[in-house]
Amino acid sequence: MDPLALTLIELGAVVFCLGLLARLAGRIGMSPIPLYLVGGLAFGAGGLIKLDGMHEFAHLSGEIGVILLLLMLGLEYTAAELVTGLRRSWQAGVLDLVLNFLPGAGIAVWLGWGLVGAIVMGGVTYISSSGIAAKVITDLGRIGNRETPVVLAILVFEDLTMAIYLPILTAILAGVGFLGGLQTVGIALAVVTLVLVVALKHGHRVSQAVHSENSEVFLLNLLGAALLVAGIASALQVSAAVGAFMLGIAISGATAHNATRILEPLRDLFAAIFFVAFGLNTDPSSIPPVLGWALLLALATAVTKVLTGFWAAKRAGIAIPGRFRAGAALIARGEFSIVIAGLAVASGVVPRELAALATAYVLLMAIIGPLAARFVEPTVKAFRKSSRKPKASEPIASFEA
Repeated sequence: MDPLALTLIELGAVVFCLGLLARLAGRIGMSPIPLYLVGGLAFGAGGLIKLDGMHEFAHLSGEIGVILLLLMLGLEYTAAELVTGLRRSWQAGVLDLVLNFLPGAGIAVWLGWGLVGAIVMGGVTYISSSGIAAKVITDLGRIGNRETPVVLAILVFEDLTMAIYLPILTAILAGVGFLGGLQTVGIALAVVTLVLVVALKHGHRVSQAVHSENSEVFLLNLLGAALLVAGIASALQVSAAVGAFMLGIAISGATAHNATRILEPLRDLFAAIFFVAFGLNTDPSSIPPVLGWALLLALATAVTKVLTGFWAAKRAGIAIPGRFRAGAALIARGEFSIVIAGLAVASGVVPRELAALATAYVLLMAIIGPLAARFVEPTVKAFRKSSRKPKASEPIASFEA
């Protein structure tokens, strides 16, 4: 068959199936990310049917998907919100980093994947899924809850940490020396600082540069600027994803709102292809050997995320049910974890088993997170109610005079 025809047929079938999977996820009330990964596993290396025609397109589309994911994540924040959130949440953010980075790093060291593997897996287990967390909070009607600003502050801290972590990871995966690594980190810090300053003082000018009343012009300006900035950032070894994130932060006000509305369908399409592409490159037969480790990591890091949210909410004076709700909202992992694992596996520096472990782990956490967020409150209430019941040996107070 003609290669172009084969690519179009495979791509059309995959995109159509993604639509069916997204519809199924919506009906059962969960994130579609696990289903996208499973779809990629089913039709990739070692799967039911191997798709050879769309690999090149899927790779480029996946890169665009990561850029759009991070661009729209940046659009959710203003520079002032980021600075304020960092000031308020840095202690909880540091606790979050320590509690959730160490389990992944420890497993990697135990499995013999070395320092690079430890840095990669630490990042995979550390970062919560902002997308899943935001969707869960919205779906459960908790936007106005007292603990929600605490959750958002921790997510902001995580996103800023990623802006530093990803350039470091990129330098390590590229095999640059110590001095080269310091240079890369220095450039990353300088870029992040410069963008925050520009966004704080001249964000309206950046917004004006891309804004247009014509939706077609607006879309072209946005997409072109995102790809251009991401490419320049990648050339500086700062990470294309971080460049897109920083551009999103610099765009504010009504422009950011309109940009989110226009880009959302494109983001969903290319992000879905990104998750499928990651699954396509992971052999399903490599998952069973690491499934036990994935379960162990899932349980351990679910507990550590709950502890993080509980501690942060307690400091904010929130009652016990709200503390547990805050912790449960942070459990889910998703897009960032797969981005980190994808960068590492594509570099060839880490073993391919790491992709299998990351896939299994994200599948579990993307399912456990929304379920925990949904059922944590009734569970806590039931437990507290049962603990207040008088024991059989205790006398029951009489209402008689």
